[in-house]
Amino acid sequence: MTRPSRASGRSPAPVGGVTERLQVLLPKLVLSPTVVLVLVFVYGFIAFTGYLSFTGSRILPSFELVGIDNYVRLFSLRNWGIALKNLALFGVLYIAICTAIGLFIAILLDQKIRGEGVLRPIYLYPMALSFIVTGTAWKWFLDPGIGLQNTMHLWGWESFEFTWIKDRNLAIYTIVIAAVWQSSGFVMAMFLAGLRGIDYEILKAAQIDGASNFQLYRRIVIPQLRPAFLSAFVVLAHLAIKSYDLVVALTAGGPGRATEMPATFMYSYTFTRNQMAVGASSAVIMLATIASVIVPYIYAEIRQGRQR
Repeated sequence: MTRPSRASGRSPAPVGGVTERLQVLLPKLVLSPTVVLVLVFVYGFIAFTGYLSFTGSRILPSFELVGIDNYVRLFSLRNWGIALKNLALFGVLYIAICTAIGLFIAILLDQKIRGEGVLRPIYLYPMALSFIVTGTAWKWFLDPGIGLQNTMHLWGWESFEFTWIKDRNLAIYTIVIAAVWQSSGFVMAMFLAGLRGIDYEILKAAQIDGASNFQLYRRIVIPQLRPAFLSAFVVLAHLAIKSYDLVVALTAGGPGRATEMPATFMYSYTFTRNQMAVGASSAVIMLATIASVIVPYIYAEIRQGRQR
């Protein structure tokens, strides 16, 4: 009877252990190229933009640091002040109107009305369009020469006037109209999902106690929709801050600078006026503004998940 050699004394690795390791490593291997690309082409360029904002770059990147001179110059520019005022007006109206319309439509659809399956895609359809398409379509519709005003005149209503898109004081509201038309359906879907998640036993109990429909929504339904309100605010605020293609397609920032936004300002100074450092500074300010909205939301979500 022969003794087993020491080399054969080592037991082979279990097949199950190798399979488990492959199951853990395979997703990482598949996702690693995407992670690398995101790190380089998203966060890498964000960091590079931040660096350019502290340099004297003009038509081409320069690596000569000038401190915060570009930020000081940025906030002294009249066009940047106009862009910030337009963003504030547009953002407040856009978020408020989208939230109100979205909540109203969601409440109507939550009444189990007939044709809900047809109405929901109709309301959601505008969100499937790009902002370029939306801006171009609304530009044709609002143009006095070929749009709504011209149609009314052809129908015999000669006194009808709707020239907001050509008016320096009213053009910003045309941006609001087009943006609300596109985003209200998405907000409606968020609120409808929140409404469908409410326990109707609570509502029935409140109705038995004599609560009116107004009291039901004010004291029970609306407070339970707080996560949907917060999510809608974050999404809409993010879309408002980085609004570019809708503005370019609808008004191109005009008439004059009446609809100038931070995003159009950034593009203009970076690629048209050859002031790359100033454009990079405006981009960093936009990024910081978006981060001030999104980071607290992410923190609240993580904290709430840990508490659960």
